[in-house]
Amino acid sequence: MSTTQFTKDFTQQEPIPEAGIQRALEVMKSGKLHRYNVAAGEKGETALLEEEFASYMGKKYCLACSSCGAAMYIALKSAGVKPGDKVLCNAYTLAPVPGAIENTGAKIVLVDIVEDYTIDLDDLAQKAKADDVRWFMLSHMRGHITDMDRIMEICEANNLTLIEDCAHTMGAFWDGKKSGSFGIAGCFSTQTYKHMNSGEGGLLVTDDAELIARAIIHSGSYMLYERHTARPDMAVFESLKTQVPNYSSRMDNLRAALLRPQLADLDTQCRRWNDRYDHLERGLKQIPGLFVPDRDPREVYVGSSIQFSLNGRSEAEIRLFLDRCMARGVELKWFGNKEPVGFTSAYESWKYLGDLPDLPNTKRILAVMCDMRIPLTFTLEDCDVILEIIADTIKEILT
Repeated sequence: MSTTQFTKDFTQQEPIPEAGIQRALEVMKSGKLHRYNVAAGEKGETALLEEEFASYMGKKYCLACSSCGAAMYIALKSAGVKPGDKVLCNAYTLAPVPGAIENTGAKIVLVDIVEDYTIDLDDLAQKAKADDVRWFMLSHMRGHITDMDRIMEICEANNLTLIEDCAHTMGAFWDGKKSGSFGIAGCFSTQTYKHMNSGEGGLLVTDDAELIARAIIHSGSYMLYERHTARPDMAVFESLKTQVPNYSSRMDNLRAALLRPQLADLDTQCRRWNDRYDHLERGLKQIPGLFVPDRDPREVYVGSSIQFSLNGRSEAEIRLFLDRCMARGVELKWFGNKEPVGFTSAYESWKYLGDLPDLPNTKRILAVMCDMRIPLTFTLEDCDVILEIIADTIKEILT
């Protein structure tokens, strides 16, 4: 049995592009970090980023926020979600998603998942029939995109307003249409481990003029709407400006300066992630004892992480597997813990939701699912070492 060790860090990202570093230095030297601190006729980095991301997405409007969680909260509020409303959401997601819904005062209705880690469309269709359900926050968790044709059929049949959490699907498509362009709003992350890196940050896109006007005011625009250039006509703001509260969730010019060169290179970076993902997926599918779900050919994903399941394995066996992989340098996350660990948490740990539903499929699937980041600092040769360690460890467990 090999004793090869993997020595690279699973959290180490590539450097910010030199153009972003230089522009960030210029912003710092100017002292104009606040997005509205611009000269007459000057747009500023944040406004330019909004223009460029709206264009990239093929959407009319964009708002840059302090985080994806803030973008989701603002999208929900701007769409009209009120305290006591019911919002459907898949049970497998990260804590900022239910957190954004909880922050609106709405009640979260969790929906089960299926074997490929996406939302259970039959459970969704059933729960969408309730007379008091009008909203749906769909999380494309870990970059897995479900059948969006069926999603839209369910939304249209039940008069559901869809908002997309695209924290893990920036640059991804479903059947030729970009993730984040199906619902009334799409929300994206620029946190360090996402597809563009500004440390923290979020982007909200929409074609709805009133929604974006509300979102701009919610974000903390201080009546400076004209300094947003990816926005509707100023007249849209008139009836709203005294009715919409300020939540101070803006992005600043420094982070926008870091992001603009990354956006210009995003599609190339997505292809690089998929080179690594596809290599790992092929290798994992050859390891006895592992289950890696097939992906729908209509899905163009961005493989910045990969998931696989140890179906039929006990909790003790999975913990042993994780420990032995970690001992050889391969860091895997697990959503089967009873308590949240780091960023991983199962829905049963979201006690603030009140009475939690029994979702047997979600529990069963997460109990055996492993999750691994794929930073672009890894080479294909690194991926081979990871595969060797996982294969060795599985063989040890099975024998």
